[in-house]
Amino acid sequence: MLQPVQLFKILSDETRLAIIMLLRESGELCVCDICGATSQSQPKISRHMAILRESGLVLDRREGKWIHYRLSPHMPAWAAESITTAWLCLREDVRKWLAKSASLSC
Repeated sequence: MLQPVQLFKILSDETRLAIIMLLRESGELCVCDICGATSQSQPKISRHMAILRESGLVLDRREGKWIHYRLSPHMPAWAAESITTAWLCLREDVRKWLAKSASLSC
């Protein structure tokens, strides 16, 4: 079960925080969209996604050669509330990141 210290350690990394904020805004994104929005390479994003999957914060699904990610509906309510609070503070930045990646779709 996810503990508060674990959540805050995970979200203390800027890339993982950005990924969680992007997923909170969009609902679901493929790896190429996350790479474009964060300006990070696919291997680096994949490493961060493994940490997020193992913690139970995100779920994935495969569609052809792409993997799509979304926030897990099974995360504890307190974790979802913390993510929403952070998103409320960062939502304008998150929308800019998504607009930047819109031209870079798969």
